Amino acid sequence: MEFQDVVRRRRMVRRYDDRPVDPAVVTRLVDNATRAPSAGFSQGWGFLVLEAPEDVRRYWESTAGPAAIADPDAWLAGMMTAPVIVVPCSSKAAYLGRYAEPDKGWTDQEEARWPVPFWHMDAAMASLLVLQTAVDEGLGACFFGVPPEAYPRLKEAFDIPPEFDPVGAITVGHRVPDTGAQGSPSRRPRKPVDEVVHRGRWGRDQQR
Repeated sequence: MEFQDVVRRRRMVRRYDDRPVDPAVVTRLVDNATRAPSAGFSQGWGFLVLEAPEDVRRYWESTAGPAAIADPDAWLAGMMTAPVIVVPCSSKAAYLGRYAEPDKGWTDQEEARWPVPFWHMDAAMASLLVLQTAVDEGLGACFFGVPPEAYPRLKEAFDIPPEFDPVGAITVGHRVPDTGAQGSPSRRPRKPVDEVVHRGRWGRDQQR
């Protein structure tokens, strides 16, 4: 598939059919994720891949809870049909440690040096590569957040090390037709490029 097609076809898919995902494709998803850029080539990320049905169910039990999965709302009912979940995680410690090494010039690991949390940003860029690879493979995928109160349960359920924190989760599978979620391009128009791109100065007249 041409790259522009991948970009234009990418969307968040919230319901999947019951076909399994080829394990080789799952491997490609996470292999490509590791090609994302990372500050100082810190590579402070980790990817929890859940493919076995019992592991996928355990994910939902730890994040949504048994009561919710016993009587799911429309969103959860659709998302639970995904046969694969990838949980991208980031390690702040990896970045603070990397930038305290001699070639970076800092002698401490002070978090205040970082204007934004690049450990989360880099994991997010890796996540986008997972989403794009899914499109290239003819699959659907959806990145979504993990409820903050579920972090301890999720980390305990899958032995995620203390220094790693999930930045979200990605469901992957074969898409089934839907009408699009509220806020998606099918129900809410995409903003024109000229409205969000500012050349030379913010708000300057874009006409040439």
